[in-house]
Amino acid sequence: MKAIGFDNNKYLEIQSQHIQQRIAQFDNKLYLEMGGKLFDDFHASRVLPGFLPDSKIKMLMQLSDQVEIVIVINATDIEKSKVRGDIGITYDADVLRLIDAFRGNGLYVGSVVIAQYSGQATADTFHKRLESLGVKVFLHYPIEGYPSNIPHIVSDEGFGKNEYVETTRPLVVVTAPGPGSGKMATCLSQLYHEYRRGIKAGYAKFETFPIWNLPLKHPVNLAYEAATADLNDVNMIDPFHLEAYNETAVNYNRDVEAFPVLNAILEKISGTSPYKSPTDMGVNMAGRCIIDDDACQEASRQEIIRRYFHTMCDQRLGRVEESAVVKLELLMSRAGVSVDDRPVVAAALKRAEMTEMPAAAIELPDGRVITGKTSSLLGASAAALLNALKALGGIDHKILLISPNVIEPIQNLKTHHLGNHNPRLHTDEVLIALSICATLNPVAGQALQQLSKLRDCEAHSTVILSAVDDSTFRKLGVRLTCEPRYQTKKLFHK
Repeated sequence: MKAIGFDNNKYLEIQSQHIQQRIAQFDNKLYLEMGGKLFDDFHASRVLPGFLPDSKIKMLMQLSDQVEIVIVINATDIEKSKVRGDIGITYDADVLRLIDAFRGNGLYVGSVVIAQYSGQATADTFHKRLESLGVKVFLHYPIEGYPSNIPHIVSDEGFGKNEYVETTRPLVVVTAPGPGSGKMATCLSQLYHEYRRGIKAGYAKFETFPIWNLPLKHPVNLAYEAATADLNDVNMIDPFHLEAYNETAVNYNRDVEAFPVLNAILEKISGTSPYKSPTDMGVNMAGRCIIDDDACQEASRQEIIRRYFHTMCDQRLGRVEESAVVKLELLMSRAGVSVDDRPVVAAALKRAEMTEMPAAAIELPDGRVITGKTSSLLGASAAALLNALKALGGIDHKILLISPNVIEPIQNLKTHHLGNHNPRLHTDEVLIALSICATLNPVAGQALQQLSKLRDCEAHSTVILSAVDDSTFRKLGVRLTCEPRYQTKKLFHK
């Protein structure tokens, strides 16, 4: 079993306390810019074993009577139908998903801000749709000279032109479907309007990574660089923090570069800035909750390897430039790891070499590595999944969990009626077939009961898997990587 390296309960306690302290520093009004993922922060859970993916939401739920959510979406992203790569939906659809998710957790969503609005027809349509659903919408406009022309920005012709977002609670969490949505500009615009109304509101930033009080080259922080390789984010020592306090703190380049301008805007709005460094602006307490540094270091090294494979596949798919792959190779070198440190890789490649067909491997919680090969009935990932369930349930490998008599009609349906060229069953189809067999076959039922044990297991495929296989592994909590090649030479892949 993998070691726990992070105290999640402590995190929930001290993080909420710290935010409350920050609210009290201002006129009982704090705009908290929240980056990263709030509901499904699986990156944090992978590099900080013990961190629960929904920890940030649970933390906000402890402050639910004080919290109001404002969701920001860039009008340009609506116009371009920008898609979240992790869940495959557009940013405007994700706004609706986020509203439902927040409300489902008892958190109040006050409004949506459409930023960078300049009359885009698609933004107008989305605006009307939100209002028809009972959601308040406010428009913020492009500001000429932003962010450098501070006198113009902090004026009636700058922030003053933006619609004032009406809020009612002390803690206003400003979030968005993805980066570049306009969260910070929305917060600053609100500060301007609040000060005009005599309310001395404050601004703070909540980013989990990089963790400011861990060393620059700590694997946890290197893993953050790996996760953002395509954005060219670089961790660095915060020079402003070092100068002000003679204390080393880690931040990343965009915040460090933006701080002088941001600080000047804060000074222009309020007459003075409460912060001496970009690190000062942060409220993240994750670094205080690490209880086993070695466990977090090892987990982060593994994450860097996984990111390397993901980036290699993204390059193969045309989603990132080669420079991102080069950066991952450098990060692996800095972390002292290679693909050889991921046991499932060698096991899958060996099985593929033996069979001369695609293969897959899954590492079980006890360290055993189970492989699967391509057959006439099953794809390699589906075979590996069934073999892993057998191993976890102590079922003899020779026992057939699903009879060919069950598989063949499904294959016939796929190829003759649904227009599929590949007759082999995918992972989701195999699990459905296994569920049906479990109604009559106790052994199949025994295998099905092992599914929860696959969570946090490692897997590797010697070819890029289909979207449905990738999704199934993700839903099962299996940490999948793939070789950057396809099984066929076709140009189009689903």
